[in-house]
Amino acid sequence: MARYEIFNKLFNAFILIGMTIVTVVVTAIKFQDAGSGRVMLVVAAFGSLMGVLSTVFSANGRILTFLFGLIDVSIYGVMCLTGAKYGNAALHLLYFLPMQFVGYLQWRKRGASDGERVHARRLDSRKWLLFGSLFLVGLLAAYFILCALDKTEAAGVIRWLVLMDALSMMCNILGQLLLSTAYMEQWIFWIGVNIASVVMWVLTLRESPDSSYALIYVVKYSFYLLNSLNGLRIWLALSREEK
Repeated sequence: MARYEIFNKLFNAFILIGMTIVTVVVTAIKFQDAGSGRVMLVVAAFGSLMGVLSTVFSANGRILTFLFGLIDVSIYGVMCLTGAKYGNAALHLLYFLPMQFVGYLQWRKRGASDGERVHARRLDSRKWLLFGSLFLVGLLAAYFILCALDKTEAAGVIRWLVLMDALSMMCNILGQLLLSTAYMEQWIFWIGVNIASVVMWVLTLRESPDSSYALIYVVKYSFYLLNSLNGLRIWLALSREEK
């Protein structure tokens, strides 16, 4: 158990320190070329750091995740709105934001406090089928709705940027619901969110190299991906303890 806790502390430190260093360096480099976007660049960097704190606390089952998450989702929602990521903008401002309060209350009911981790649990086979069906139906619906709304990308057989936006949107919706109700399977969806978000912001950076804040989000979600893999490992153990 001692080695387990030591590894968690070292990994958390790696994520927090690594993200801070990279964010500061990237911000400093991009700051000179950002022009009128300098304010947005700095705000995006700050929001990214708040988001990392939120995800680290979430991975460790700590209720403080919702405090830092409140700041992160507010900033990220505005950034998505300015970057024409309408699916993610609506998701963060209309769903993620109020769900920070819902999650806080639900975790308190499941034993979480300043010094105690939340009591985690797992989905049964029937709930797995329900969430899987919701994901597939929601993904298709979100993709076609966003295709109709997004006029910035040329039509094609598959509009990859829109697809990544829709994929991230659905994984976020289900991941947040499972997070708020303390289910281990949330991390499967968070891994999907982070992969889709990295791809989405890489595509944005490739198509609009002058998007000063896009590179920060590529870095942010790369660190999130590492943290979500660690979160899955921790919550597998936490949910096993509840059986």
